[in-house]
Amino acid sequence: MGTIKTTNIEPIANNGTVTLGSSGDTFTVPSGVTVNMSSATQTGVGGTNTPAFEAYTTAFQSVTEAAYTKLTFATEEFDSDGNYDNSTNYRFTPTTAGKYFVYAKVRTDPSSYENERSSNLLIYKNGSSVSKTSTDSMTGGNTSTDGATSSTHNITAIIDMNGSSDYLEVYGKLNTWSDSGATIGSKVFGAYRIIGV
Repeated sequence: MGTIKTTNIEPIANNGTVTLGSSGDTFTVPSGVTVNMSSATQTGVGGTNTPAFEAYTTAFQSVTEAAYTKLTFATEEFDSDGNYDNSTNYRFTPTTAGKYFVYAKVRTDPSSYENERSSNLLIYKNGSSVSKTSTDSMTGGNTSTDGATSSTHNITAIIDMNGSSDYLEVYGKLNTWSDSGATIGSKVFGAYRIIGV
């Protein structure tokens, strides 16, 4: 077959459609050719970072002293595929396999001033920790006046998910000097699928 050379291809009718090839055909763009679509409306190409969600809870949640406690995130900012449970298990179970960027943020609040000894924020996959942040607020004096008034934790991870049974949760832990009144609030939990990896 020959080569067609032209500067413009348009449909016969205004706002019509031009179809290239048919089912099973392959169009090859040679090396060195630039396809400029910066001004075009693109559909069906590139993919999207979904499933994706973000949920939060501004109120403080009481947690068991010095124990790993699953944190709740009841308000959905968005949930592209309905894969996040914001009322029962507070877990994300994506229905598409791939690598996911996962993040969470919380703030601890011990019962009284300078009462925090240490705290942790963890991402769990299928019931086991896969990422963890920690603070140790003891300054060396080993007294109740050497603790922290609050700690802010930010955590991120890239986690492989099988798209069916794998699920993600967030846990927190707070150890106070008085062994009571531990709470965690200002909570955010989210994740999205990474395209192209």
